[in-house]
Amino acid sequence: MIETKPIMHAFLKKRELVRQHIDSYNDFIENRLQEIVKDTGKIETDVGVEVHLGKITVEKAEVIEADGSKNRLMPVEARLRNLSYFSPVYLEMTPRRVDQEGETETVKIGMLPTMLKSKRCNLYGLGERELIEADEDPLDPGGYFIVNGSERALVTIEDLAPNKIMLEHNEKYTKVTEVAKVFSKRGGFRALVTVERDKDGLIGVSFPSVPGEIPFIILMRALGLETDQEIVNTISDDPEIVQSILENLEEYLDVKTTQAAIEIIGKKVAAGQTREYRLKRAEQVIDRYLLPHIGVEPEDRIRKAHYLGRMVVRVLEMALGRRGPDDKDHYANKRLRLAGDLMEDLFRVAFYNLTRDIKYQLERAVVRGKEPSVQTAVRADVLTERIRHALATGNWVGGRAGVSQLLDRTNYLSVVSHLRRVISPLSRSQPHFEARDLHPTQWGKICPSETPEGPNCGLVKNLALACEFSTGFNELSVESVAYDLGVRQIRREVL
Repeated sequence: MIETKPIMHAFLKKRELVRQHIDSYNDFIENRLQEIVKDTGKIETDVGVEVHLGKITVEKAEVIEADGSKNRLMPVEARLRNLSYFSPVYLEMTPRRVDQEGETETVKIGMLPTMLKSKRCNLYGLGERELIEADEDPLDPGGYFIVNGSERALVTIEDLAPNKIMLEHNEKYTKVTEVAKVFSKRGGFRALVTVERDKDGLIGVSFPSVPGEIPFIILMRALGLETDQEIVNTISDDPEIVQSILENLEEYLDVKTTQAAIEIIGKKVAAGQTREYRLKRAEQVIDRYLLPHIGVEPEDRIRKAHYLGRMVVRVLEMALGRRGPDDKDHYANKRLRLAGDLMEDLFRVAFYNLTRDIKYQLERAVVRGKEPSVQTAVRADVLTERIRHALATGNWVGGRAGVSQLLDRTNYLSVVSHLRRVISPLSRSQPHFEARDLHPTQWGKICPSETPEGPNCGLVKNLALACEFSTGFNELSVESVAYDLGVRQIRREVL
């Protein structure tokens, strides 16, 4: 019989109890912040001035005193003086005009919350004796923030896996229909794309910014598959599935070209506008809101058509009884959003507000006849206060509440328990029996015993002791490896 005590001791020594939050926050600081800035790229104004954004850096936590001096801030001082344990954030900005390019300046754009024991924390790398000399508990796990002197923890949020096709039955008008859904996520934008087969066998697609449903065949033509043979070849060669596709094709025999299909979509998304605007708006909606995780450029449309074809095949296979609906409670269909993911959502919105404010300040300076300066245009409080308010109240972007909570300091175990907590966004007032049940796939991941009684039962969970996280990989690097191994990339000419 193997003794578990030495094994668990070695495991916990290698993997600290709240390491997942610290690793996620470090990844946010080192990689994701720069990705958010890269996605923005530049700030354009209406007065001929552009500001190109460069490298973003986060320094160690500090405090600005009343006399303007900057001092290194330790967590114990932040607690005693009711300060926020924040780090300054600097961004390289290069102003450009039509006739000239300005010098690159490094501007302080605000302050960012510093997670204790992360790489930007002043306790990072200190040994046991050094922590005691800094008036810190050597056993304190870190993984939380200090805002206005209060210790705040970001609880892990359980969510359905994005960019994954999920099948379900939909009881509509007393008829059961087959539905395929995918939460297509790109950056901070999340679009629900639905493929539904009605009682007559016709298939419709719905996605954001489009009222109602668009017939599947029309959307496939709009994406570049003009002939019936192209559409059938893209989807399947199974006789029963092909028969269903042909039935859908017969309904829309009058729509033969990509241009005609785009015009139909344009009438739905921009009714009453000019023809040129309708076509432009239809193409914009297809590129931006239909399966954005695949791409947002016109050349990505053919890949979107293939992905839609996969969704249609699954819907038809479920209608034929070849496969059943997916289990939403299976943990393979779940993803846990850690502190770094939540901070990324918050920073993305705060940074967008900051860029809008910089644009306004630059335009106002030019209108008043002043020389535009990025140093004076950046108001650091815009970013800092947006983030501070969300952390202090727990009201997050996307309308979620209770994301940030006051750290439970009853005893050491309550601290660890709080930092390893997992909450479900489902409503507490609804039964949700299946969601509250213990699922077999939670074995080794979720503790079967530690959950509250009452309305939160089964919706508030805790990580198992030996639970370990995988943080995922960059999709582009996985794609390149797949292509190197012989996977054929979908291009227009291979159809």
